[in-house]
Amino acid sequence: MKIGVLGSGLMGKEATRDLVASGGVTEVGLADIDIDAAQKVVNQLSSAKLTAYQVNAKDERELGNYMRQFDVIINALFYSFNETVAKTAIKTGVHSVDLGGHIGHVTDKVLDMKEDAQDAGVTLIPDLGVAPGMINILSGYGAGKLDKMEEIKLYVGGIPVNPEPPFEYNHVFSMEGVFDHYTDPALIVRDGVKQEIESLTEVERVHFEKFGPLEAFHTSGGTSTLSISYPNLKTLEYKTIRYPGHAEKFKLLVDLNLTRMDYSVDVNGEEINPREVLLKVLDPIVELGDKDDVVLLRVKVGGEKAGHKDTHVFEMTTYKDREHKVTAMARATANTISAVAQMIADGTIDKRGVYPPEQIVPGDIYIDEMAKRGVSIHEPSSNKKAHVTG
Repeated sequence: MKIGVLGSGLMGKEATRDLVASGGVTEVGLADIDIDAAQKVVNQLSSAKLTAYQVNAKDERELGNYMRQFDVIINALFYSFNETVAKTAIKTGVHSVDLGGHIGHVTDKVLDMKEDAQDAGVTLIPDLGVAPGMINILSGYGAGKLDKMEEIKLYVGGIPVNPEPPFEYNHVFSMEGVFDHYTDPALIVRDGVKQEIESLTEVERVHFEKFGPLEAFHTSGGTSTLSISYPNLKTLEYKTIRYPGHAEKFKLLVDLNLTRMDYSVDVNGEEINPREVLLKVLDPIVELGDKDDVVLLRVKVGGEKAGHKDTHVFEMTTYKDREHKVTAMARATANTISAVAQMIADGTIDKRGVYPPEQIVPGDIYIDEMAKRGVSIHEPSSNKKAHVTG
């Protein structure tokens, strides 16, 4: 199997680390517009399978020349490149996966290429991170165990192992992304009706082994493509997990218009965007740095099986890889996209076209592959007490 990676940032680097460690992968490419950045990763990983390439992803010819050397491409670039990479994958006849991007309907644009991808005989799977990504795969796996789907409840959070005031939170991606998820409304399904609900609301208590009490609240973007894949759901919601009190603190900042992109105030004759100021203030406070993080995840899928009510719950607790200094979120994300890319390359996934993860990734094989990588997803036994309380 020959697999190429686009982008030598954190996710690209960690996906590459997994690829070179995988026995079935014979050749790995790592491309970046900054060849020095790609070569630095190659030097660190020190594998005969791995080669650095200089590629400008804005140049479709250059991008295509790189992509056609491989069976599958892992797109770990910024989401604004997802549409271009998908189009180029179809043109070059190469399978491709990406980390998603619902801002600006980028994932929708990729999904719209389904017929073109089928005609080209290629498989494209967007949204292969944690949320969206892992939660979609597990939702699809749960759906396959039921005759009728009625409910999907999702709980995900990347939090510090040792929280510090004032927010008891450290960001693992960007605070700009966090602001967007906290500011924009969340899409849910309630009583069978799609609707939007204010983020940072309907806070509930949740418990995980070794962690709790915690809180969970609505945030935008998490339900991804699930409402389309399962149009007859009675309930669909995604909530972000944090330490208690976090939502109330951030809700105040949102209500004061301090997180909006489209808001400014006059300060001594200058138009100032409070969001930009707040980002500068918060960044040093909430930077993760060398601290340990953990990703907590729970997917609850309910419905009917053989005429009876049935529920399946999947849980994951993943910690930072201290040996390689890889955050828990990067471990869960990069291993997901690498494992699925390899499933396409080895023929485990053989459907052609564009599919969201819940429609195409086999959940049982995925869980086994993640376990091999030290990311354990389990289904708690039904006799355990409920983990989510109102």
